[in-house]
Amino acid sequence: MFINFKIAIASSLSCFASIGIAFEGQPVSFRNEVATILLENCVACHGPKKAEGGYRIDTFDELQKPGDSGAMPVVSNQVASSELLRRIASKDESERMPPESDPLAKPQIELIQRWIAEGAKFDGDKGNVSLNMVIPPRVYPDPPATYPAPVPITAMAFSPDGSQLLVGGYHEVTVWSTADGTLTRRIKNVGQRVHAIIFLADQKTIAIGCGEPGKNGEVRLVDFESGNLKGVVGRTSDVVFDVAVRPKAPVTDASKPTAPVNEIAIAAADGIIRIVNTDTMLETRAIANHADWVTAVAWSDDGARLASASRDKSAKVFDANSGELLVSYQGHGAAVRGIAFLPDGKQLFSTGADKKMHRWEAEGAKKVAEVPVGGEAFKMIRGGQWVFIPSADKQLRSITWSDNKVAQTISGYQDWVLLPAYHAGTNLIAGGANNGEVRLWNATDGKLVRHWIAKP
Repeated sequence: MFINFKIAIASSLSCFASIGIAFEGQPVSFRNEVATILLENCVACHGPKKAEGGYRIDTFDELQKPGDSGAMPVVSNQVASSELLRRIASKDESERMPPESDPLAKPQIELIQRWIAEGAKFDGDKGNVSLNMVIPPRVYPDPPATYPAPVPITAMAFSPDGSQLLVGGYHEVTVWSTADGTLTRRIKNVGQRVHAIIFLADQKTIAIGCGEPGKNGEVRLVDFESGNLKGVVGRTSDVVFDVAVRPKAPVTDASKPTAPVNEIAIAAADGIIRIVNTDTMLETRAIANHADWVTAVAWSDDGARLASASRDKSAKVFDANSGELLVSYQGHGAAVRGIAFLPDGKQLFSTGADKKMHRWEAEGAKKVAEVPVGGEAFKMIRGGQWVFIPSADKQLRSITWSDNKVAQTISGYQDWVLLPAYHAGTNLIAGGANNGEVRLWNATDGKLVRHWIAKP
């Protein structure tokens, strides 16, 4: 990740990393046991973006198709004819999977062998969904009672009434009082690192984008008041960086349907943007147009378009309903980490590693203006009459979007400022830093309201 995490907390074992041995006398479960092994060890080389040897095993249905050699990965009740088993059990390093890696543990191989011998049955709901969606939601370890060091603040959101500030922690979201900076409660059962927190349209459910680098990522839908898990969506093989709620389109033509209010866009390190219906918990579209991490996503105010930022040095605009690419902006020449539409949807702002804010047109991607922001810029947001840009120069800037001028340069941080949050009702800006510091400011005059270290 581009953020250097300073905390050193020993990783706990989770069910996702287990080898998954079936209970004695019970049939092996593809959903609970086999899928986890395949996801952790095989999908990187045999998935939708890369299919070595013509084999894809990212879904159960794909696992039933032959590769370029014509050999079947899995043949029900026929252990000797199953190419998958032959490859993972091979003693020949030139044939054994996974390549250039340690072989699977003997219990893992025996588990897959037993599953095939028992009929290679599928016990999930749909065979055409990714293995991420087949595996039951993980139960994560509790966070440490107290942190040995602060966690860099990579996710933050105000509660709907502005009285609380939600901050990403280690396997949790911490909730702080904006009145005095005290910790009010902790929302547990969350992925290792949290990169996005956002309230859904009901203002009662929070979507938490989280994961463990290089291993897993997902969005957890959690009831804010109780902290109870309501569902898990957008599962992927790497961390989720951003989540954006699709706004409802204004009704201008009764003959045309309005944009749904129950969709979220998910940006992840696997380079895919996922659109998920949060009522059905189903993925409705997947956009695989970037060549590297998707670091941020943003909807236009009318919900008709979706924009994305990526480490592949581009920012893109898509038709929100079809997923069709409309335009690609290449002006940064460096990793892009923030994106936002202007209210009319005709122009966008983007920020990134080139230390500038770019303003460009949604039609044709013509650059309109650029504003220096002092250092590498991270995830930006639009709020009120401003866009708020955090920077590696230890400052947070508000830029008035009507004239592209810096309205406030907020200093006082001792480390990189990684992201802002804005609450319109209280006119407060929160800026979170790499050293775990939170600072609250008045958006109009830039005066400090209070600050604290978000460390339980």
